[in-house]
Amino acid sequence: MSAVSFPALPGLAVIGGGPAGLMAAQTARSLGVDVDLFEAKGSAGRKFLIAGKGGLNLTHGEPRPDFDRRYGARAEAIGRWLDRFDADALREWARGFGVETYVGSSGRVFPLDRKAAPLLRGWVRRLREDGVRFHVQHRWTGWAADGALRFDTPDGELRVRAGASVLALGGGSWPELGSDGAWVAPLRERGIDIAELEPSNCGFDIGWSEHFASRHAGAPLKPVVAHWRDAEGERALQGECVVTAGGIEGSLIYALSAMLRDAIAAHGDTVLHLDLAPGRDLDRLQRDFAQPRRGRSVGEHLRRQTGLDGAKAALVFETLGKHGLDDAAAVARTIKRLPLRLRGARPIAEAISSAGGVRLEAMDAQLRLQGLPDAVYCAGEMLDWEAPTGGYLLTACFASGLIAGEAAARRLLAAAPDP
Repeated sequence: MSAVSFPALPGLAVIGGGPAGLMAAQTARSLGVDVDLFEAKGSAGRKFLIAGKGGLNLTHGEPRPDFDRRYGARAEAIGRWLDRFDADALREWARGFGVETYVGSSGRVFPLDRKAAPLLRGWVRRLREDGVRFHVQHRWTGWAADGALRFDTPDGELRVRAGASVLALGGGSWPELGSDGAWVAPLRERGIDIAELEPSNCGFDIGWSEHFASRHAGAPLKPVVAHWRDAEGERALQGECVVTAGGIEGSLIYALSAMLRDAIAAHGDTVLHLDLAPGRDLDRLQRDFAQPRRGRSVGEHLRRQTGLDGAKAALVFETLGKHGLDDAAAVARTIKRLPLRLRGARPIAEAISSAGGVRLEAMDAQLRLQGLPDAVYCAGEMLDWEAPTGGYLLTACFASGLIAGEAAARRLLAAAPDP
């Protein structure tokens, strides 16, 4: 297709219509800068909408500095972002659109109606009213030789020169919604240091027997307690997870996914132990299971005497085999510390989010890429950080968008000629 001409933009080009990009656009426009927002899909915020279908988890009520620690190795850097825009600021921002929020029993923060669509619609409408120009079905493909931004559009290639730009292109998960990591190649061509994209908040492969998988895929395991060992010693966390056709996933597994993924990368696989009966101690389980079966099958006796449901009981079968159930002590030990050998993370396209991306060391404190002749800023999930689900992901995306949008706008204002 032939290139389509486009006049140079006097202001800011924001590329990506997710929360980070929309916040960058809002912040820059509030400072009086002209903003054009380019989105590859037909509308903005698609991942935001889909993620909120089961209830929009906007942020989390955990106080700082515990909140900051959820970002692991990047806690200090992201803590500086949160100094500018934290969970309380995000809730106040939502209130500005008439969306009140509440803190659930788990500490997660939701809109009262739990819906994402009203908030997103109100946000986009206000941005349009404030003068942000939206260009949908414009997929960014990199830079031309003269530094112009290049876009694939339904009418051919578009080249745009802007005073500054903010890239908010998402990570590598959910490619059908636009977060496909296609931006990695053009940034690397410019010499930007990028950590490999990896799945985060993801499930893991185990390799069940066909018998177990065919009967229990999709079954919840709750409550259970995960046990693992790290540099701080023996650790434990209670939660819920779900059996999949090939392994395991769910909120408890997502919370541990970074640690599990890194352990597999280092050792080829890793073992996570589950306590299937948190309410019963080892001795009680052994005594109860050692009682006479009185004509019951082994499986029925296991369920009746230990209180395990179908999927949990089947996991014990899967681990010990039928003959292993003859040893009451072994059964009790397995229930309290069932070993799951995790062979690998599920593909990044299935993950809730991704790790890796533009290294923070490749940017200054205002999230401007260093070493480029133009003023290019980055925000959101395309940066090299990760966090568990629970609202932490969204909060950092909003905060980084605000910082990048403000810095880009102030740079443009400083360079503008006096009226």
